Amino acid sequence: MSNGLLTRRSLWQRYRWVLLAALAMLLFPFVVAIIDGQSPAAVLNNDTGNARFMQGLMIEIFYLALFAISYDLILGITGLLSFGHAMFFAMGAYATGVALKTFEWDLGLTLVLVLILAILQALLFAVVLPRVKGITFALVTLGFASVFAIIIQSTELSEWLGAEIGLQGVDVPAWIDTSTQRFRFYVIGLLLVVVTYVLYRALVNSPTGKVLIAIRENEDRALMLGYNTFWFKLIALIVASITASLAGMMYTLHQPIVSPTVSGLFWTVAALLMILIGGIGTLTGAIVGAATFRLLEFYLDKWFGGAAAMILGIAYIGIVLFLPFGIVGTWRAKKPQMKEGWEHLTQRAKQAAE
Repeated sequence: MSNGLLTRRSLWQRYRWVLLAALAMLLFPFVVAIIDGQSPAAVLNNDTGNARFMQGLMIEIFYLALFAISYDLILGITGLLSFGHAMFFAMGAYATGVALKTFEWDLGLTLVLVLILAILQALLFAVVLPRVKGITFALVTLGFASVFAIIIQSTELSEWLGAEIGLQGVDVPAWIDTSTQRFRFYVIGLLLVVVTYVLYRALVNSPTGKVLIAIRENEDRALMLGYNTFWFKLIALIVASITASLAGMMYTLHQPIVSPTVSGLFWTVAALLMILIGGIGTLTGAIVGAATFRLLEFYLDKWFGGAAAMILGIAYIGIVLFLPFGIVGTWRAKKPQMKEGWEHLTQRAKQAAE
């Protein structure tokens, strides 16, 4: 009995901020609706307004967070630099579109297809793992992604994939259609991010995660200790591929138009930017970075129009200069100093009061 109570307490202490953040995000649309002068029922009724718009923006942050945390696992935790990570996202997006539009499958079968393809493309990347490392692995993965981009834009497959135009008018199941059931999709996306984060945190804290970190720090030493690093890197690739493919699936379900640009290098660079902004190798930083990336992009474009790209670039430079470990990484690095400074101020305040 006492052991169970201790376990529940330890789980609460470990994930309390995650649960509190999830609760805050669950209530967020209702708060926006009230501020906007609407009743909370407007969220459930999918009425037009700021609450509905903000849900759409948050959904974009959710799938970007999934995409970013998957990249953080292979780069920030395992140390595998990949320039083809967008291929995982694009595969999930296109597989969802083709399954729903062309095959007319239900969402369950579509999910199975996405998971199978995610594992297969991770195995494809793993083929070169024993042979190449570092920048060579990055270039090989870029080559895979480039071939994939050529295939989805080929005229021979235009009937299925839409070539340069992409997939248009994907038939999303009515019960999850964000045009009519946005709050339901919002809750599913939020739940998916929370569960993914908890599972990733458990993986990183497990013995397997410790080996992944050891591979990042010094793979040769991990090999000397007797670990077959290939299998551990394969696990990281499979988990990351599944997560990124689910993000691509969310992307298609939210906006049923799939453009070939999702397979380009820009999306991989976007994932890299997100984890750099949030803090590489922190997992939490991937989510914070995704939110910062999308909100900066949206509001700067809204306020400054054509000059937004330049200001956005300046903002990224400022983050790198003044937050060298990212938002979360810098916070963790400075936290002991901040705690010490706060205790010093508290002590001086007590002395002054006496």
